Amino acid sequence: MIPQCIILLFNMHLKIAAGKPILEPRFKEHRFMRAIVLEESHGPDGLRVVDRPMPKPRRQEILIRVGATSLNYRDIEIVNGTYHTAFALPLVPLSDGVGEVIAVGEEVTRFRVGDRVCSTFWQRWVGGSFRMAEPSYQRGGPLDGLLAEYALLDEQAAVHAPRNLDDAEAATLPCAAVTAWHALVTEGAIKAGDTVLVQGTGGVSLFALQFARASGARVIVTSSDDCKIERAKELGAFAGINYRQNPEWAGAVLDLTDGRGVDHVIEVGGPQSFEQSLRATARRGQINVIGYLGGREGTINPLDIFRKQVQVRGIPVGSRESFEAMIRTIEINDLKPVIDRTFPWTDVAEALRYAESGSHFGKVTLLHQ
Repeated sequence: MIPQCIILLFNMHLKIAAGKPILEPRFKEHRFMRAIVLEESHGPDGLRVVDRPMPKPRRQEILIRVGATSLNYRDIEIVNGTYHTAFALPLVPLSDGVGEVIAVGEEVTRFRVGDRVCSTFWQRWVGGSFRMAEPSYQRGGPLDGLLAEYALLDEQAAVHAPRNLDDAEAATLPCAAVTAWHALVTEGAIKAGDTVLVQGTGGVSLFALQFARASGARVIVTSSDDCKIERAKELGAFAGINYRQNPEWAGAVLDLTDGRGVDHVIEVGGPQSFEQSLRATARRGQINVIGYLGGREGTINPLDIFRKQVQVRGIPVGSRESFEAMIRTIEINDLKPVIDRTFPWTDVAEALRYAESGSHFGKVTLLHQ
């Protein structure tokens, strides 16, 4: 009798020879998978669980079994129909996720069956400047996202997940973590002794706090919640300012820095907070514009930028090259993402409402397994 293992290897060899995808031995080919799509109307109630044909990897593609996903403010806006760009429906939401490779197409060289990978937000921005990013290749809109049981990824649009993180932790990285890293390290060239101001305690801000501390910088955090400020201090923040109690918080920042100001600002508030950020920045400092939680309307005096020679830049997440450099730092320093709450992936509507409330500290994640 021929041993079963030899038969299995022989069958797999036949599949490879025939140009078919290489599958993990325990993977059974299903005809359909479940996905959650935004169909005809916006809002969490517009999300529907549907059956879709099981995807099969083509040339240079990998098929992953999604293990976990995470929410970003962008996802909330897309689902609610308030994002600055309208995407065609139906759409599978969520750009950020992690999964196990269960099949690979022809000519795949970066991954093997069994690898655990994170998706990248920009599917075709491998490295270099933002000129290399293609707006039509973003996960979660306009391309389908990862809110499904399985997903296809181009092998160039994935990275090996950090070995020190579980699925929920690794799922938080593609947008929030890469944005913070790209702002402070790739573009900002942060160094020991710098001072960083982070606004709020959302995902980007807490990742920025952790990366700044790992770089030897000190961090000042602003929040409207004293309890969140104390939690940020436990993560290594040097000081905290309650902006609700102190609307002109730039003065408090200058006091904490002996009048010098900060070297880097993670600006997530938008025009309403930008004026304070500018006042709080040192000469030749940097303001990294991430979001607009405080609204989109406001006025900015460009002379204030000129007087301090402040560098202002928008941070559009980051490239795969930034992602991979960040992962090396996460592994070396054993950094752990801050997760506020985890939901089953089919409870995504509840998770979106919770994240939109703004009560969370860190990331909101979804488990798919």
